[in-house]
Amino acid sequence: MLLNLTYPSSGNILLFGKNPKSHSKEIYPKIGSIIETPGFYENLTAYENLKLIAKIRGDFNPQDINSVLEMVNLDKDKSKKFSDFSLGMKQRLGIAAAIMHSPELLILDEPINGLDPFGIKEIRTLLKRLSHEFGITILISSHILSEIENIADVIGFMDNGVLIDEISKEELYNRLNKFVEFEVSDVELARNIFNLLELKENEDFAVGGHTIRLYTHLEMRDKFNALFVKSGIDVKKVNLCEENLEEFFTRFVSNN
Repeated sequence: MLLNLTYPSSGNILLFGKNPKSHSKEIYPKIGSIIETPGFYENLTAYENLKLIAKIRGDFNPQDINSVLEMVNLDKDKSKKFSDFSLGMKQRLGIAAAIMHSPELLILDEPINGLDPFGIKEIRTLLKRLSHEFGITILISSHILSEIENIADVIGFMDNGVLIDEISKEELYNRLNKFVEFEVSDVELARNIFNLLELKENEDFAVGGHTIRLYTHLEMRDKFNALFVKSGIDVKKVNLCEENLEEFFTRFVSNN
């Protein structure tokens, strides 16, 4: 799955022509990337690692390093050795290395793999800040759909390497299936009632465990609830719900 935090810059990132290689010198400086886990020298500090990378690139500037460490909230840890960093701090240092040359586009592959909840929250906050405050467009490839749902502005769906659709978060919410979930004491009796009302199982409703989900006629949920109670069914819960991104993705890919 692809996630795109869309706060595009004014410059053109992707250039097309008969000889795309001729544009490489113009394109590459505008792109930063991390593929899964960033690699650094364990015995060097955060500052020393970034200094080494900057010298290899040929654009070493002490002020740039200090600025980028502040951007990723590692300025107070710049003298700490990389081996003493937590996973979240290592990932933030990787992002610092990827944006040290002020790219317009940041490409991240599975940026929160292996992180604990605190580390995930750190990276989520950082990515939003980089996008909102510094205008960096961020493209993320990830299988952790709950995180994509939390931070994406535009979501692209891929299946077998093919992009099958790209939609905004607002459009996604409009396309999520809504349903009413009844938790009842007698699910078989509730099923029979729906059948008598000529509702089709697995189309209008579905049964699972002690719950019955209603996918159509949602506006009549109060009447169905009253009918259940009148028929001697104890209704423990009635929830108006919608599918999450993982459920939508599974349904969407299956239908396509």
